[in-house]
Amino acid sequence: MGTFSVKQAFRYRFYPTDAQAVELSRTFGCVRKVYNLALAVRSDAWTASRKRVGYAQTSALLTVWKKTDELAYLAEVSSVPLQRALRHLQAAFVRFWGKRSQYPRFKSKREAQGSAEYTRSGFRYADGRLTLAKMAEPLDVVWSRPLPTGVEPTTVTVSRDPAGRWFVSLLCDAAPTPMPAATASVGIDAGLTSLITLSTGEKIANPKPERTDRAQLARAQRALSRKEKGSNNRAKARTRVARIHARIADRRRDNLHKLTTRLVRENQTLVIEDLAVRNMVKNHKLARAITDAAWRDLRNMLEYKAAWYGRELIILDRWFPSTRMCSVCGTIVDEMPLNVREWMCTNCGTNHDRDGNAAVNLLAAGLAVTACGAGARPQRESSSRPGQSAVKQEAPPARAGIPFLKGGEEVNASPFAMTVTLVVTQVTARALEGSIPVESQALHTPVHSDGEVQEVSAMFDRLSAG
Repeated sequence: MGTFSVKQAFRYRFYPTDAQAVELSRTFGCVRKVYNLALAVRSDAWTASRKRVGYAQTSALLTVWKKTDELAYLAEVSSVPLQRALRHLQAAFVRFWGKRSQYPRFKSKREAQGSAEYTRSGFRYADGRLTLAKMAEPLDVVWSRPLPTGVEPTTVTVSRDPAGRWFVSLLCDAAPTPMPAATASVGIDAGLTSLITLSTGEKIANPKPERTDRAQLARAQRALSRKEKGSNNRAKARTRVARIHARIADRRRDNLHKLTTRLVRENQTLVIEDLAVRNMVKNHKLARAITDAAWRDLRNMLEYKAAWYGRELIILDRWFPSTRMCSVCGTIVDEMPLNVREWMCTNCGTNHDRDGNAAVNLLAAGLAVTACGAGARPQRESSSRPGQSAVKQEAPPARAGIPFLKGGEEVNASPFAMTVTLVVTQVTARALEGSIPVESQALHTPVHSDGEVQEVSAMFDRLSAG
């Protein structure tokens, strides 16, 4: 794998002096004020005359605002974070116009996390010392890990979380540290009882970080509700609640980072399922457990770490019946309630662990799809990613050693034919359910022997015709 650079953010905690804390708090307030003023101008212009106001116009308005008596304090802080706030607002509108997010909202002093972004002209970094504009002394940063050798930060973001902790994030163009080569492949099934189950049979326990502090969090929230609104005691109680939430989030993030790094280090190919988490949390009996498991964060970490370290992450369609399909014979049962943790295939008599069987099916289907191309299975377009394939393509070796059924009779098949059978079974099952039309399309296969290609083509034609 060749050397390449990616955008990496290195986050550190720092402890500002009283003067630095005051300056940063003023900067956060000015950033929030400029963002809200620009959003109001753009919204009013569109409402009144259907006119779009862009970044250039709001940047010119910022100069005018600084010259007014009412907003003269905007000139007392660094201009770089204020310009970056206008850039962020422009990016928010671009995402809205592209239907990737909702309409930008005004920032609240109590709800929004205070932050300010500095580009190269707004900070100085030398000899491990970081000094921001309008400050005479460098920040007291706790360098928990060093920056890569020879790397200079391009952007610095200073933030303060609801718990009152100060952080600085340094964005750098750095080359990821290479990982040792791996040849293994693994299917990953996410769950609640076990956070994930691997196709190897290993189950990773769910640490349930929120449940550990649930009683303490409830007591702190009850104490907060009894405090008078606007009082100092209420502010202190709110900080205590925020600290508990921060501890829960830190514990969850730390566990996910360790888990995903281990999976990427040990495997070359990883197969996961596309989960509709937004719909799943509508089940109020499971919403708390699902959000505590943080499946979306797990997927995000796998995605960027796989891209950094040259691994293949295959994301299967969410309608693939991994849980209901027998990993031995390919039989699909009609339904599988959540309370069924083990089941027996009525066709071959194999006993299955629910999650372990799903992980094996995910691995088999992922490798099969990459072997015969995305054209061998239905594609589902997403509004956020139109036109993209349901999986990321690569060509690893197919799984072997599992029989399949042909006309009610168990036969021995080549590894290539066996993997394609799993995909065809999926397509046929969904067609019978009426969720997709049956289309006689050619399989897009890589180079295999003539006998294997003819065998798969004939098998696909028989199943499609049936």
